Amino acid sequence: MPRPGQVKPESDERLSDRIAIGLLTRTFPPELVDRVVAESGKTGQRQRLLPPRVVVYFVLAMCLFSGQGYEEVARLLTEGLAWARRWSGSWQVPTTAAISRARVRLGPQPLKALFEQVAGRVATEATPGAWYRGWRLMAVDGTTFDVPDSDENGARFGRAKTHRGERSAFPQVRVVALAECGTHAITHATLGPFTTAESVLAHELFPALGPGDLLMADRGFAGLAQWRAASAGGADLLWRIKSTAVLPVRRELPDGSYLSDIVAAKDHRKRTDPSVVRVIEYTLDDPGRPVQSAPYRLITTILDHKAAPATELAALYNQRWEIETALDELKTHQRGPAEVLRSRSPDGVEQEVWAHLLVHHAIRQLMHIAAEGVDMDPDRLSFTRTLRPARRQVTAQAAFSP
Repeated sequence: MPRPGQVKPESDERLSDRIAIGLLTRTFPPELVDRVVAESGKTGQRQRLLPPRVVVYFVLAMCLFSGQGYEEVARLLTEGLAWARRWSGSWQVPTTAAISRARVRLGPQPLKALFEQVAGRVATEATPGAWYRGWRLMAVDGTTFDVPDSDENGARFGRAKTHRGERSAFPQVRVVALAECGTHAITHATLGPFTTAESVLAHELFPALGPGDLLMADRGFAGLAQWRAASAGGADLLWRIKSTAVLPVRRELPDGSYLSDIVAAKDHRKRTDPSVVRVIEYTLDDPGRPVQSAPYRLITTILDHKAAPATELAALYNQRWEIETALDELKTHQRGPAEVLRSRSPDGVEQEVWAHLLVHHAIRQLMHIAAEGVDMDPDRLSFTRTLRPARRQVTAQAAFSP
């Protein structure tokens, strides 16, 4: 029913059905959103000003316009709509309270399911920088987001300790991600409390790896259980390992690397259940870096030195930093530097994190398409310069039906 002063159009089409947000509806079509919502059991029981599909797009737009308030995001979603064709009056933007209630009704599951449906491998065989001798370059790493200081968030996610042993001002949610090094696209992710280590959360991601993947990781992930879990599906690994790890030389190889084995921490003396690895040790001749007391050490599942020479693997490991860049894009440029997430409830926090991951993936997909069109490495494109027109596109294309 129209509000006082409005004239109901002859068509039954609702205003909510005409909301479109450019890049996001292209990446996440309304039909897919509706299906994911239905499969999550969140389909609305009756027509509302904010039905589930619109709330999904609102949460995505909320992360695209992370510095704006709820009502301003709602205005941006509907700006440019041809009201005169549909209504003789104006549409009332939902209040902050109404939007908050709609987010609670939706919950985090539809956003998580949407990410699992859409996010995936982006690089093609022709994508520059995405491959090494037939291996797809992947990396795993984690980060944290500050969340509002509520009792519920503190109980669910926990807090970091400061250097003085005090608790930090905000609880933090931990996110661990798999990303393509060549495109910066986050293909899989998981989240949990700050008190859960990155290496523990990463176990949920390892089943996504398989033959043809080469996964790179920093020292924090090294450990026998993680090593075996990450390689169980047939993926190859190239991980940095701590300088204190005991790596006995079993056989020296012509390229300067050597075969060794790693064991569980409790088995370091007897070494009864080892996994064979190949070790690459090297130093960096860089006057801008402090002198290293010990060489860098990498371990890999690629035991054949001819298939992947030590010098090439040492140079290749630098690509692991691409996931650091991807997480920086997500936290610093998309969310905003030092910004705290909006949600005061744990379910709202999870919903917001999944939405941020979805928006980042949409932008990275767009960047890959643009780079592919001009035969360019996606790394040469600016994330910030792509983010700005993506935001402008939201308001410019709002008048087009999804």
